[in-house]
Amino acid sequence: MTEQSPRAIGLIGPGRAGVGLALALAQAGYTIRLHGRNKKNIPAPLTLTVGDGNKPPPWIGETPIVILAVRDDAIQPLAQSLATSRAINERHIVLHLSGAQGQEALGALVGSRAALGSLHPLQTIVEPEQTPQRLKGAWAAVEGMARAVEAGEQLARDLGMRPFRIATKAKAIYHAGAVFASNYLVVVEAVAQRLLRHAGLSDADAWAALRPLVEGTFENLTRYEPREALTGPVVRGDTATIGRHLEALTLDDAKLYRALGRAALELAQKQGMDEKTAEQVAKALATDLPPVFRPAGRT
Repeated sequence: MTEQSPRAIGLIGPGRAGVGLALALAQAGYTIRLHGRNKKNIPAPLTLTVGDGNKPPPWIGETPIVILAVRDDAIQPLAQSLATSRAINERHIVLHLSGAQGQEALGALVGSRAALGSLHPLQTIVEPEQTPQRLKGAWAAVEGMARAVEAGEQLARDLGMRPFRIATKAKAIYHAGAVFASNYLVVVEAVAQRLLRHAGLSDADAWAALRPLVEGTFENLTRYEPREALTGPVVRGDTATIGRHLEALTLDDAKLYRALGRAALELAQKQGMDEKTAEQVAKALATDLPPVFRPAGRT
């Protein structure tokens, strides 16, 4: 039986998340093994073993913790492959990094008697080399069997993160919140950039013009909760401006504006907006007015 090192961790999946987490764990003093299907350049001090998906990594018997750092739809097939190969046993802790799925994604490994769970850093990873610093101070959702949760919490703390436990059934709605906070924030900024372009600015100038506004908003959010940081025509009850916006937008953009406007109205009501003003704003957002013009270049 292969001897396991308590500070050895194996990661399967050398994508941005896998490489970034591996670098952070290496800096925290762990011995890291990284495995993928294809050869690729990875930053030092990491090394990569390569093999097809039908065989387990050669080091898997030496690592008590195995992290599946693959995309969500690849977790179950990978777990099934590991189960078929009988590479995982009761000494292992197996974690995946999905925000939306829980231990059920590792169901094929239940028979191995390994501890199964998930660890999801609540942070965006774009450049793996920056991950060790980006994870410091971030929160991390931990879920699964007791031994897996304990291990996930310890890993999070060792990386400078703040772990919190989450129920398996709550993973999907938790992750949806994370998508709104990160991914859809980027999408909304892209929409804003496009609208300024239609107003006559270049893409570069549009984003340069918007950045101070975005940075000011983030500064407000570092000091206040979203409800307290909200500004704009909805919270002011400025129904005339809301109407002008809706008239100027395409049907699709107007639908998005209305949906976000209704969410803004809910926040405004929590701020203390009176019932009459709230009703007027709700009516303005509900009015289905077609666009009266389309700026040049729009389709």
